[in-house]
Amino acid sequence: MRCPARETRPRPCGYQRVTLTCVASRQRDSGGMPFTRENSCDSGLRRSGACTNSIGRVWFLTAALTAAGCDSTDSPLPAVGTLERDRVELVAEANEPIVEIAVVEGQAVQEGQLVLRLDDALHQARLAASVAALERARQRLAELVRGPRAERIAEAEARVEGAGENLDAQRREYDRVRALVDDGLLSPSMLDTAFARRELAEADFEGAEARLQEYLEGTTPEELAQARAAVDEATATIDALRITVSRLAVHAPAAGTVEVLPYEPGERPAAGAVVATLLVDAAPYARIYVPEPVRARVTPGLAAVIRTDGIDTEFAGTVRFVSSEAAFTPYFALTQRDRSRLSYLAEVTLTGEAATGLPTGIPVEVDFPTLGE
Repeated sequence: MRCPARETRPRPCGYQRVTLTCVASRQRDSGGMPFTRENSCDSGLRRSGACTNSIGRVWFLTAALTAAGCDSTDSPLPAVGTLERDRVELVAEANEPIVEIAVVEGQAVQEGQLVLRLDDALHQARLAASVAALERARQRLAELVRGPRAERIAEAEARVEGAGENLDAQRREYDRVRALVDDGLLSPSMLDTAFARRELAEADFEGAEARLQEYLEGTTPEELAQARAAVDEATATIDALRITVSRLAVHAPAAGTVEVLPYEPGERPAAGAVVATLLVDAAPYARIYVPEPVRARVTPGLAAVIRTDGIDTEFAGTVRFVSSEAAFTPYFALTQRDRSRLSYLAEVTLTGEAATGLPTGIPVEVDFPTLGE
């Protein structure tokens, strides 16, 4: 006689029903006639020891074989990960204190909206000084282009005339002193003094003539080039300072949500320090880890299906990036089986308007339907 033992055990790869039976033992009586003794095993409360032990051994063997078969054919998909969005970090242009924060964390902002403002008093003063320097350079260039004024030329001519008369007087004085020295009426030192005065008068006369010649010939091309270069330099300095001043008012480069504001008004972040982080209102993407067995078939452009807890809708997506470097332990690998496998970081962009409303950071599962074809 056979009696069913109703034993069912769920396995990770699916539900399998294991039906076990125990066979009634046949014995012979003292007269040699066979008779049947039934082991009652149809009731969980009245199992004989032999039947129970037999069922336990058979079930353990069957379960072990089933588990071995399941592990050998277990699929590495779906890949798991989290939903992310592109982040934009806004940095301080200069080491200046924060005078205004116009938003709060979690607030939605539009492109070009003011996020915070740094003190620009120092840079405004530098800008004003550069504007004055530019004006001076422009006036100097205009002066050189126009050439020397008539009044300056007349002044130079008068200086030449005066220097010439002084030179003549010093020459006559030198001749007179030399004659007296020759007659023994003056000491030789007086002649040396007269000679020095004559040489100085000659130098003054030559300098006055050179200045007059410069005015008469006008501005040289080299002088004009230098003046124009000075104007260009001053203009570039002003442009750079204006850009710096404009960047002291930090605006959102794109529509998004304010994620982090690490500073408070009055604090002075270093130049280049991150003063705000935005989550861009673009299509979200799933950051997942692709198991090594399917890595060769998961390439950019591959279609994907994304699921998340609490939402019955499946979202379509496309693989946009797969890392070339393998990782051994994704941060969310909870089982030893997952931790022992190689995986590759990948990003899957979600398509469709419905995906834009999904919150950042939620866990997701990603399948690749075409891999099963």
